[in-house]
Amino acid sequence: MEIRIKEGTRVSIYGLGHMGLPTAALLAKSGLNVWGADINPQTVETINKGSSPIMEPGLDELVGKTVKSGLFSATTNLKAASMNSKVHMVIVPTPVDENKISDLRAVENACKSISQGLKKSDLVIIESTVPPGTCSNLAIPLLEKSGLKAGKDFGVAYTPERALPNNTIYEMTHNPRVIGGINEWSIEMASSLYERITSGKIIKVRDLLTAEMVKLMENTYRDTNIALANEFALICESLGIDAREAINAANHHPRVNIHTPGPGVGGHCLSIDPYFLVEIAQKQGTDAPLIKASRMVNEKMPLEVARMTIESLKEKSKDVGSSEVGILGVAYKGNVADARETPAKPLIEKLKSVGATVYVHDPYVSSETIKSFGAIPVNMKRALECDCVVLVTDHDVYSQIKPVMIKKGLLICTRPILDPEPFLTAGVTFKGVGMS
Repeated sequence: MEIRIKEGTRVSIYGLGHMGLPTAALLAKSGLNVWGADINPQTVETINKGSSPIMEPGLDELVGKTVKSGLFSATTNLKAASMNSKVHMVIVPTPVDENKISDLRAVENACKSISQGLKKSDLVIIESTVPPGTCSNLAIPLLEKSGLKAGKDFGVAYTPERALPNNTIYEMTHNPRVIGGINEWSIEMASSLYERITSGKIIKVRDLLTAEMVKLMENTYRDTNIALANEFALICESLGIDAREAINAANHHPRVNIHTPGPGVGGHCLSIDPYFLVEIAQKQGTDAPLIKASRMVNEKMPLEVARMTIESLKEKSKDVGSSEVGILGVAYKGNVADARETPAKPLIEKLKSVGATVYVHDPYVSSETIKSFGAIPVNMKRALECDCVVLVTDHDVYSQIKPVMIKKGLLICTRPILDPEPFLTAGVTFKGVGMS
């Protein structure tokens, strides 16, 4: 069988979200015929008009050009996409349920749709983040309902996506890709596909299971490091130490790299992926106490920020039940519109539960999303007029805040983007994670 992706090959991508859409547009730009398959009619309609439904630098232009070229179109007909393609890529979301167990229904549905049109010599690539063993135990049995045999009649590969919002296109075209497969043919075919869109190194691992594990290890490492930084911050705060100063000094050690403490961890990866490892460890009869403890530390950080806010108001002789709190930013990271799993949500919920009126400004996140969190969307000036201002997200615009703008003189800064000294000199009470 051919082990290179030929020019003009038809590729179908199931899931046109934050990772699926830029992947589809980049592959179309490389000269492949790409169908984007998604169950959301509004997403499909927007794309087919040549626009991106996702806010991401450069993506709207890329979608417009590739749709206009005729190499990229979107559809809600997943079966038709499967029947007319040689390569099938599953890039659907994989959240966790209320019990922190992986919800793989989107992967299941995509694989069922692919099985309806799967043909000999086709290649199926799973990119969705999944618990180790998902390809072998879930995806392949569903694909084999086509009557074809994985590894004999069609190939299966797994590669984790590695890209951050607001820098997605650059990272997709420069980052290394880890690829595992059911056999050598699958690995080589997948490698030839990703070589079309990235200048980064292609790292081939021995099998599907190893590739699945890699993504979870990467994100769990980061989550655990952030938890350590947050725990350091809480201890430093109790001792009257500036945690940021201490961490910066400690990081001058050649083998130390402590991350930055903050209000918690958000996004679709770091806040969810560690639970996949906890889940699979339990199924294998082992445990993951460090991973679980790290998740617990990071998940309680929004409540620590709420505690700090309530206590600071009391120090100002303000009853939180009659206070206004202005939240700056609900996106999980700076300069993006992505508010999935944001630590701002539990912070808002806690403040509202004790009677505070919560106003929110975010230049990127929609008013509808802010309202869904139970807060009142306002402009930045109004948020800064509140009894307490809590900076949650490190949007660039907030780095320009001056002491005179904090009208009631109380600022909780959970991100290291403002120098405390000018605020303290001006008489503003300036507190933050890891600051006494």
